[in-house]
Amino acid sequence: MLVLAPRAGAVTHSTVRELPRYLEPGDLLVLNDSRVLPARLIGRRADRGEAEVLLLRPLDGDRHRWEALIRPGRRLEPGSRVQFESSALVVSIEERNDETATVRLNGVADPVAEVRRIGQMPTPPYIKARLDDRERYQTIYAREEGSAAAPTAGLHFTPELLSAVRERGVGIAFVTLHVGLDTFRPVRVDDPATHRIHREWYRIDDGSADAIVETRRRGKRIVAVGTTSVRVLESAATDSGVAAGEGWTGLFIMPGYRFQVVDAMLTNFHLPKSTLLMLVSAFAGRERILAAYAEAIRENYRFYSFGDCMFIESFR
Repeated sequence: MLVLAPRAGAVTHSTVRELPRYLEPGDLLVLNDSRVLPARLIGRRADRGEAEVLLLRPLDGDRHRWEALIRPGRRLEPGSRVQFESSALVVSIEERNDETATVRLNGVADPVAEVRRIGQMPTPPYIKARLDDRERYQTIYAREEGSAAAPTAGLHFTPELLSAVRERGVGIAFVTLHVGLDTFRPVRVDDPATHRIHREWYRIDDGSADAIVETRRRGKRIVAVGTTSVRVLESAATDSGVAAGEGWTGLFIMPGYRFQVVDAMLTNFHLPKSTLLMLVSAFAGRERILAAYAEAIRENYRFYSFGDCMFIESFR
């Protein structure tokens, strides 16, 4: 774990086991309890060629209609159908958009249950091995199913680490944000302000909102685990903390953004040209983040989903 904090003076090196010592009694650790749906479906087209459908989110609450990524796109025009071995499920392509498609799941009464049965975990393309143990791509506290990728900063936590956090006198609260398309999409435009970020569904329950408000009232810190938790908290920000509720967020945090809730965060190392790298640059400053990444490269830190992490305190 690389530590980037004003009180540390500069970049320092630690391990995630040491996280509790960087927290203070009375702080509140906020984690995203979203659970990954094994929504990567490998099937066959009518011409018997292989096809892949990655379900991203249901549309308008309809469990049969989904936004999806499809491959090969040039062979899956509207009206195309994808079928699967040992399953009655059929995916029909209804509409093609710029980067995604609208698909309908037919042939079974409960399509989500069938997706759970036959689907694979939607791990990033740089992970070549298939995860036969699906729980390895879930956080230990995953509860609310709906993500197209894991909130990976949470993969560092074990029951023992959570216990150590509590023993330190730090509170724990959960929020939910279902990870969607922007986990997979780099920023390809010259002006990031024109990048269109896709909406993601989130929820904060009354208990978590109350804990956040009380922590801020006492002058203690809100520590977000992962950029997804950061987006939830900042999307629901109020003058006193956050508002309980649920909805969709399209909040794009980039340098120049003024954080209202988050005082520190634990996050993994992110891909170049990603909205996630822009978020952490907004939090700590672009030059500090680039210098920290250069240090991580020199010290052979592991990047991406199953890699190492950073603990970043606010510099404001």
